[in-house]
Amino acid sequence: MAHQINFNQKTGKNSFMSVKEKAWHNLGQVIDRYPTSSEAIQHAGLDYIVEKRPLFTYDTDNYLGTAEIIIPEIAVPNFFATVRADTEQVLGVVGNDYEVVQNRDAFSFFDAIVGGGEGILYETAGALGNGERVFITAKLPDYIKVGRKDMIEQYLFLTTSHDGLGSITAAFTPIRIVCNNTLNAAMQSNSNAIKIRHTASAGERLKQAHTLMGISHVLAGEMEGLFNEWAKARITDTEVKKLIQIAMAPNKEVLTNLAEGKLDLLSTHYTNIVDNVYEYALASHTQQLETTAGTVFGAYNAVTGYFQNVRSFKSDEAKFKSIMDGTAKQRAQTTFDLCSDFVKHGGEALIYN
Repeated sequence: MAHQINFNQKTGKNSFMSVKEKAWHNLGQVIDRYPTSSEAIQHAGLDYIVEKRPLFTYDTDNYLGTAEIIIPEIAVPNFFATVRADTEQVLGVVGNDYEVVQNRDAFSFFDAIVGGGEGILYETAGALGNGERVFITAKLPDYIKVGRKDMIEQYLFLTTSHDGLGSITAAFTPIRIVCNNTLNAAMQSNSNAIKIRHTASAGERLKQAHTLMGISHVLAGEMEGLFNEWAKARITDTEVKKLIQIAMAPNKEVLTNLAEGKLDLLSTHYTNIVDNVYEYALASHTQQLETTAGTVFGAYNAVTGYFQNVRSFKSDEAKFKSIMDGTAKQRAQTTFDLCSDFVKHGGEALIYN
């Protein structure tokens, strides 16, 4: 699997920083203490400037292919290139209204939280591709505790891009330690993420920072209560298989075929995915704690853990996009809703519809 971490030809280093242990294919710089955001940016090689430059094309009507002929430049109106100044690499094409937010300015979002005494610790930072997408993770001091031993770490994750394809996004992301899977879930009317326009002022980013902390505190409390309830709710292997079939269904046609028993119409791709998730649900390494084996919490972890630890992606960037805001997140949310309904209504919640 391609790692997609940026490699800086000038410095000979990968643009990735981690505290105490390597990650992402053992690349990047490892440091022995938690850094400030400014230090994290420097260690991860993110201390570059991105510039917005005019775009040009050429008038080739009279070009005869000889070196003596100068081809006139023609400005492309209303469009610009974002260029990494240290390497002169083009990162994207943007419009008039796009404003570059430098890495240091984007990460100051988290500094506002640190300055408030919240006690978060910067753990990883890096860049993907040519440096068009950057990210930083910050660990919160508290844990979500499920049962006696199952601990879930709490993280804030921030990513921004320089290719014009996304906003600054910050998310609350719980990670279950025992099998390292991201437990994405938007509970009730809350979202686990906020998006900030590239044109947002420093004051607006500060306000959003404290909004995210409020969301995180609420979500953590709700998750701990709910996951502990799920860890006490029993579910049979047959019910787990049915829950996975529903959660992983790509469309209503698949659900209709399941309801009508037309299993021969199900694609091999779909049935293989279901079998892989089910196998992961029953595997010994996912059942190390009493919170998982035969419980609804274990069924939820089977789907989220499958995308985090089993499924192959073409690149780590593709994996990141899927888990944070793509198919993996959608499947996790469907599973979350199914688990909630199952605890309330039992097997009646598992209906192919």
